[in-house]
Parts: sequence; structure tokens; C-alpha cells
Amino acid sequence: MRPARRRITRWGCLGALLLLSAVCCAAPVSNAISAYVALQSAANDEGAVDDGGTAADIAPRMLTAYKNAVQRVGRYVPRCQGMRWPVLAGVAKVESDHAAGRTVSAGGDIRPKIYGVLLNGSGVGGNTTVFPDTDNGRYDGTASAERAVGPFQFLPSTWEGVGEDANGDGTADPHNADDAALGAAIYLCGSGRDLGRRSQLKAAIFHYNRSNAYVANVLGWIDQYTAAAKSPGLGDVSGKVRTVIEAALAQRGVPYSWGGGNANGPSTGICCSPSGKSGTAIKGFDCSGLTVHAYAQAGIRLPRTAAAQAGMGRRIHAGSGTGALKPGDLVFYAYAPGRDSTIYHVGIYLGGGRMVNAPRPGAVVRLDPIDALSGYAGGARLL
Repeated sequence: MRPARRRITRWGCLGALLLLSAVCCAAPVSNAISAYVALQSAANDEGAVDDGGTAADIAPRMLTAYKNAVQRVGRYVPRCQGMRWPVLAGVAKVESDHAAGRTVSAGGDIRPKIYGVLLNGSGVGGNTTVFPDTDNGRYDGTASAERAVGPFQFLPSTWEGVGEDANGDGTADPHNADDAALGAAIYLCGSGRDLGRRSQLKAAIFHYNRSNAYVANVLGWIDQYTAAAKSPGLGDVSGKVRTVIEAALAQRGVPYSWGGGNANGPSTGICCSPSGKSGTAIKGFDCSGLTVHAYAQAGIRLPRTAAAQAGMGRRIHAGSGTGALKPGDLVFYAYAPGRDSTIYHVGIYLGGGRMVNAPRPGAVVRLDPIDALSGYAGGARLL
């Protein structure tokens, strides 16, 4: 059932607009690492990319493992080029959601261990092919058949070819974040791919798992993590202002969701925007949800709508020009500048004429010039 419009005004950053309108394959997997994901992907080989995902959804210890693997892989595959942590993060997101629900120790050990479906031809999870045991249960805990293991879901036979000890404990363990990330980097590099080239990156992912849907999914996550990694320099920005800006930048690549976002991060939104776009199936942010989250990290609680946020802190009037803005300021846009009740959008000023912005349905959190929207209505300084 479509909720009443008066309910939407509690959430959407475009609340003023409501006022004015009442007045957004089962492919062979013999060379694949994760038979389980390939089998699951086979059911819907449409190349769709899941929503969401930035560095913010990666546990710090896992992100450290990805970055360390990038630094070490050249020792094992000297000709490899273009390896970067978003590539490893994209694979790990699809394979295990970055070991979500597990504990990762300081040394990188993941507990409880992550096991895929038993590949014994039983039909469970789409499994119809028998993969005979190769490790006598050493890695996958069973000698009856194979199953993929660890955060990167290696088959034991594949791990024997790429596994290395990355954390210096004398054991190459696919259940260790550091070892597994390095093994994945080595496998993706092959004999010396240039992963900075899209065609070679796609070939590496397809070699990892022979499913077109899988490739599209992983590429989507890589692109989102890449956007999150390209953070601009913040110069002399410090203290709570830096906290706010870094919190907002960490969400780049997260999809826009009408009514989505809160102090804790991205969330599913509500239905529906004035253009009929629903956020109920999208985990992300709308413009004011993003500002609520970013400022909450600095201990500041903001109202939920853009128009209400204009009443916070010291108002910077549009007549002062955009040169009056400082990093961390809220930036507002209105249908009738000078009338705060018509404010329809808010961003966070970054400096240099740019803002961190959740622009509209169908887009993602990103950097935009502050003149990308019409109706500049000044800003507000809370820090």
C-alpha cells in the first residue's frame, strides 16, 4: 500500500517539493575457485549488480588484509599490474560479504570458519556435479567431497596452487584473512595480467568464477569501492569538521534511497518520491539521510529533512555568495531561495566548489560541484 504523503514529509529530503505539488548460469566450474557461487549465480544470469557497498561496509581488519595483499603480490607475480584493494574487496564482497558474522583476530584468523556447500552432487544449492575430495578434509573439514572455504571461497585444490603464508605464522591458511587475500591476488594476477585494463580485469574475474552474472556483480562492487577509495585531500581540515567530511566521503558509491539513511548509516527507505521512486528495496541514503549520518559521527544530531536542517547552527545566506562557505557546512537548495520552507536539497560542502551529495533516485552518493543544482539557498555552519 502506498503511504500517505504526510508520512513522507517526515523522511524525504525533498519535503518541500511535496508541499508544492500538493499545492526518483550453470557454467562449468572445473577451473573456478567458488563452485558454490557459480552454481547459485547460474539461476539468474542477468548481469545485475547488487545495490550499495563502500569501504564503510568492510571490517577494518579485512580491509587491512586486502591492502597488505596488494603490497605483497608483486613478490609472487612480478609482472602483475593494476592490482588494488577494491579488486579484492569486490570478490570478497560477493564470496563472503567480507566474512560478515565472523570474528577476525588480530592475526587474521577467521572464526567460525567459512564453508561453502558440499559439492557431492546432492542438488543442494544447485550442486549437481561431484567434486571428489583432494585434501582429506585438511581445509574444508570433510573427506567426502570438496567444498569452498574461507572469505574468498577457494576450492582446496585451487588453494594448494596459490596459497601463501602472508601473516608470517608459518602456515598458508585459506581461513586466514591475510593468507586468503594474498592467494586471491595471486590467482587474479595469473601469469601477469594488467588489472588496470577493464578487459583483463573481466577475464581475471571470469577465470575466478565462470559466470557472466558473477563477473557483472563483482565489477559493480569494484567500481563502488574504487569510488570510495578516491578521496580528495582534506588539507588543513581537522577536528569535527574532518570527522563529518570523512564520514560522508566513506559513503560514496552507496545508492540513493528515498527516505533512506540514519545516524547509524545506510538503511532501506520508503515509498515514494514525487516522481514515484520507492526506496523500500534500496539500502542507502537520500540527501538529508546522508547529512544526518555524517554529522552524527561528530556527535551532532540533525533533524531528518533538509528544510528543518536549515534551522540549525549559523545560517549563511545565499546573498553572501558561495565563497562564504567553509568545509563541513551544509549547503541548501530551494525552489524559492530566501524562503527556507521551499528548501528541497542539502549537501555537505567539501571545499573547492564541491560537495558530498546524494543527488537523486538512480544515482549514488558522490562528489558534485555546488552549482550542479539550481536554487542555491546558502548554507548552515554547525562546527
